[in-house]
Order: sequence, then C-alpha cells, then structure tokens
Amino acid sequence: MGRLGSGELKRMKKTSILKFFAILAVVIIIHGIIMPCKAYAFDMTAGATTWYAWGDQFNVQKEPSLGANKNSFIKGDPGFLYGPVISAKFNDDFNLTFVFLYGKFDATKKNASMAAKAEFGRIDSDLALNYKLNNYFKVFAGIKYLAYDIIPSSVSPYSIKMNDKHISCGPGIGLSATIPITENVFCLATLSGLYMRGDDKVEATMWGIPHNLNIDYNEYGVNSNLSIAYYISDLSTAISLGARFQYIIANYNDNDIGLSSIRFKMYGVTLSATYTFNI
Repeated sequence: MGRLGSGELKRMKKTSILKFFAILAVVIIIHGIIMPCKAYAFDMTAGATTWYAWGDQFNVQKEPSLGANKNSFIKGDPGFLYGPVISAKFNDDFNLTFVFLYGKFDATKKNASMAAKAEFGRIDSDLALNYKLNNYFKVFAGIKYLAYDIIPSSVSPYSIKMNDKHISCGPGIGLSATIPITENVFCLATLSGLYMRGDDKVEATMWGIPHNLNIDYNEYGVNSNLSIAYYISDLSTAISLGARFQYIIANYNDNDIGLSSIRFKMYGVTLSATYTFNI
C-alpha cells in the first residue's frame, strides 16, 4: 500500500476540519435556541417525501483531445429518490428541518470512444435552521451532504471495472416563501445556494491491474423547489406536489487523470405528505 504524500494529508485534514466546524456551528446555534424553550411545548412535523428525477452528468477534461482524456456524458434514466422529512418548531421565529433522500438510477456513460452502462446510487441530505422574516418569507442556513456511488455494469471494448464514490459536504443558505392561495391551499417556493468540499474515491481495475485514486474538489451550485400544498386541518396533514431543480459544479484540483470539472443536473417531480403534532 502506497503512502500518502504531505499534500494529500493536508487536503484530507482541511476537509475534515471544515466538516467538523460546520457541524459544530449548527449544533451551537440549535443549542442556543432550544435551551431557552425547553420548558415549553413545540410543534413537530414528520412525514415522507419522494423525488421522481432525471439526472445528467457532464465530465470535462483539461485536455480532451489527447488519448483517453475525452469529455464524457452520463445520462440517467428517471428514477425515484425517497426518504423522511422532519421539522421541529421551537418558537414563532425558528424551526429546524431535516430531509434525507436516497435512490438508485440506471445510466449510460458515453464519450468519443465507448459507451458503458452503469448504476449509480445517490444520497441528498439537508439539515437547515429557518428564521421567519414575516408571514410569507423565511431565510435558512445549514449543511448539505451529497454522495454518488457510480458502478459501471459493463464497459466495452475495454476490460475495465470501476467504482467511483463522489462524496461532499458543506454549508448552504437560501430563502423560502409560503404564499396562501385559499384557506387550505398554499404555494411553496425555495431557492438556495451551496458550497461544499469533498473527494472522489475511484477504485478501478484495468486489464487485471488495480488503480486507486483519491481526488479532492470544491463544489458549488443552486437548488430550487416550487410546489402546491393542501393542508387537511382535521388530520393535521399536508400534501404537496411540485417540481425541483438542482445544478452543481465540482471543480477539481490537480490530479493525474486530467479531470477539470463535473457538472451535475437533477430535475423532476416531488410529492410529500407530513403530519404535525405537539410535544
């Protein structure tokens, strides 16, 4: 097993420190809000959400005209991401939300010399603290965690097996709006920006020879949601249907495979159901 260089160790330490302080900041803020309110009851909302999404990934090489260094495009078949959504309202001004989504997609990777079938799993998770500005708008800030696990099922004409794990984490900030249409129907909208750091862990076998790479990157992007929600007062339940769009660019640092950036695009239809109760 090869030893890590000093540069790689420094990058790993820097990423770990950034993740630690981002999580610590959120914990301190939450603690400062919860402690003054611990003697009072607060509202909880719990439920499930799903995102039927299409996904595209475009890999940009620094020198696309040389040898195997060619731009490639991954087109994902539509599929479901699903998971829980939880919210805790501490007082009239602050509430904490958590959303976790997971799904698997079939995809086709293409470049100028070959096409490959692949499967990729995706985790999309958000933890955010929301502050109410007025009856219609909130600002929020928190932490986003993204993970892709791309596993080609066949590569032709080369004898290549590969597992590519793309993991990132970092802060995000945004604005949300709740606009009443009728007494029980609302229009919901969010727009947020994010900045993350992470690394790609590539485990590849080419013609029987293993190759392991660890490549770090900076990642930034936008996320937007627009939906219509119907609140069933007798059941304390809200049903919402809408659309979501996410666009992220990962810019890679110096690496041995000539990779410059990856551009991710996810878009599709969302559906959720949540129940509100008091504790």
